[in-house]
Order: sequence, then structure tokens, then C-alpha cells
Amino acid sequence: MMNGYANDSRIRVLVIDDIRLYRESLISMLSLEPTITGAVGAVDGDDALRQLDGATFEVILLSLATSGSLRICRALASTTPVVALAVTGGDDEAVACAEAGVAGYLMRDEPQDALVKVIATAARGETSCPPQVAAALMRRMGPRGRPPGASRLTVREREILGLIDDGMSNKEIARKLCIEVRTVKNHVHNLLEKLSVHRRGEAAALLRGRGEPYAGRVLR
Repeated sequence: MMNGYANDSRIRVLVIDDIRLYRESLISMLSLEPTITGAVGAVDGDDALRQLDGATFEVILLSLATSGSLRICRALASTTPVVALAVTGGDDEAVACAEAGVAGYLMRDEPQDALVKVIATAARGETSCPPQVAAALMRRMGPRGRPPGASRLTVREREILGLIDDGMSNKEIARKLCIEVRTVKNHVHNLLEKLSVHRRGEAAALLRGRGEPYAGRVLR
């Protein structure tokens, strides 16, 4: 969970796009969504920082077509989840976005309801990774696309990773496995380090993209 977001809360969104027509159209569309309490536009990174200095936003939508988009993402992603818009799914782009700290991706051909879902996921502090992006990341992860460190995951870490992919929180995992929450946190920390990712959703997406077996089942 991030910025105190709960399922019944509304979300404030900052839209960064240097094309005014696209930016204003997206803001107008979001203003009609019941879960969005407000949407504000910014033309570039400096404008976004000014907006963030005076208000709190749960999610930032960033068009990759905006000049310096990845630089902007790197500057903002550490404090507010950033969703990349107009993603093509190309290998170089996917890797660059992941390295910049993108928390969610919206492909160019996805509909409005997909955008709303990605926004809600990012507001919860979770990462969403479409199959196209996951596949692109896999192709850049070494021989046969296997994520570095995957072979070093313990049985328990693989089991917890499967439950993360099922959408469970640390508390829910602890209850299911009859272990302490701090133990779950330790396992999550270790598996993230082994897979060289920063977020739980990224770890699950990596192994899901390869159909990686763990805990007696296979991610598909």
C-alpha cells in the first residue's frame, strides 16, 4: 500500500504529456471516473515537480512520447508510482522503463478500462507488467531469458512468490503459511535481491513470463 490508498479511496492523478491535446483529453476522461478524485496536467518534469510541491498525487501518468520521459521517471518514481503510457513493448523500451522505476505499463492499443485498472494497481503500491513487457524483459535477462538468481530461490521463497502472484499481502501470506509477518518480509526481501528487482509485482511478472515452476505449480 502506498500514500494511504485503500480500495474505497479515490485517487489523485498527475498527467505528464507535452502535447496539450492529448494531456487535456486524458484529464477530461479521468474526471469522469468515479475512483479518480482529481486529475491535473503537467507539460514536463519541472512542471510536474511544481505540481508535486503543492499537492499529493497517488499516481503519475507519463507519456513516453514526452521529451525526456525516462529522465522524468527516474526523478519522480522514488516518491510516487509512475505509469508509462503509450508503451510499444520493445525490448530496449521495456528495459529502460524498468530501470527508470516504472510501476505500471499501458500498451498503445489498450482501452480506457485497462488504464483505470493500472492506475488502481499502482495506487496500491503494486506493479503491473503486461505479457508483452514481461516477455521483452525475459529476452534481455540472459541465456533462455532466465532471470538472474532464479535458481538460487529457496523452496519457501518460491512458495511465497507464488502467493504474491496470487495477490496476497504479507499478512495474508503469514496467516496462510502459519509464520510471522516479519519472516515473510525477510523472505520477500531476499527473493527481490536474488532476482535483482525492486518490487514484489516485478518478481512475479519475471517468473510468470517464463512459466517458471515453483511450489508445485507453474506460472502461466
